[in-house]
Amino acid sequence: MNSSAQAQLDAAVLQDGDAATGWLERLFSRLFLGLVYPQIWEDPVVDMEALEISAEDNLVCIASGSCNLMSYLTAGPASVTAVDLSPAHVALGKLKLTAAQALPDYAAFYQFFGRADLASNAVLYERYIQPKLDPGARAFWQGRQLINRRITLFQKGLYKYGLLGRFLGAVHLVARLGRVNFAPLLAARSLQEQQAFFDQKISPLFDMWLVRRLAGFRAALFGLGIPPAQYDKLAADGGGDVLPVLRERVRKLMCDTPIRDNYFAWQAFARGYDPAPDGSLPPYLQQRNFQALRDYADRGRIVNRSLTDQLAQEPDSSKQGYILLDAQDWMNDSQLNALWQQITRTATPGAKVIFRTGGADDILPGRVSPDILGRWAYDAEVSKRGSKQDRSAIYGGFHLYRFQG
Repeated sequence: MNSSAQAQLDAAVLQDGDAATGWLERLFSRLFLGLVYPQIWEDPVVDMEALEISAEDNLVCIASGSCNLMSYLTAGPASVTAVDLSPAHVALGKLKLTAAQALPDYAAFYQFFGRADLASNAVLYERYIQPKLDPGARAFWQGRQLINRRITLFQKGLYKYGLLGRFLGAVHLVARLGRVNFAPLLAARSLQEQQAFFDQKISPLFDMWLVRRLAGFRAALFGLGIPPAQYDKLAADGGGDVLPVLRERVRKLMCDTPIRDNYFAWQAFARGYDPAPDGSLPPYLQQRNFQALRDYADRGRIVNRSLTDQLAQEPDSSKQGYILLDAQDWMNDSQLNALWQQITRTATPGAKVIFRTGGADDILPGRVSPDILGRWAYDAEVSKRGSKQDRSAIYGGFHLYRFQG
């Protein structure tokens, strides 16, 4: 499985660049064989508002940490097919789908994925999830990483692991070097307090020699799942310097949404979800959505395949929604056109495509053939609103296209 997955990842990541860039792209590709995102970093609430999911909708998405797949299912669509090139992400998605149906109640489901740091999660896995998990996913989670089985991540704190979890750990280390304690931010009672914390404690960190030095390396953002091509787009938004872009993205994450309503901020600055009874959670982890998730979990599936390859196997005019995350930032023009050819073939009139970009601008005009893109209409109003409302703040733009037929 790993050799096949590696070939797919190489095809997605490797571009026609210089030797130094090619080396970085190969390194990035190999990192994606393991777990990168224990939690997805696109806001599913923004997605669901833009998609207006109905019971007749058949959706296709990129899985990543599968918080999106699981959250879309709570709206009761006809189906959600998720794809991912990382075998670890596929195994995580299958674990979540199985757990939603196999665990005895919401309390157990929340403990396993909301806390993901309790010794008793081993019992929940062995008793309820493992017997119903498909063989490939079972082999992954029972396989060993160093000396421990991978499933023990749910006893040690899943969100502190994976490439993103370790990156955030490094961020906390830098913060400690700058004598920053995030506790006052997490206890803030107003946006004004959050802004003051950023201005006084965080903004000066970006002037540290170490931070400026690290930000100059394209590999420094691999932990955010940002390949060299996407790093270059971020830097372009900053006039060639990625640091002011990162400063503004962190400011938005810290300051634009009340901290108690932003589970992305909690993941970044507490490395877990808010433990308060009314703490912010992804839709799929909210108690009010659990029964719907359980009822509709069998309408979700996840496969280890590229989105273009998966769509090539789908019938004409069979899909109503496509969620591309930021995958197009990785693509060259040939790959973009191949993807949009399949999207257009499989779309029904009125179908929607949503995606994020590292930079602020839509990347499709001038790159996707006018014969294809001309059949789609860009919704500037919804795109602007989604960009503003996305709580994760990691992306420059949210974009929505509608199929005109």
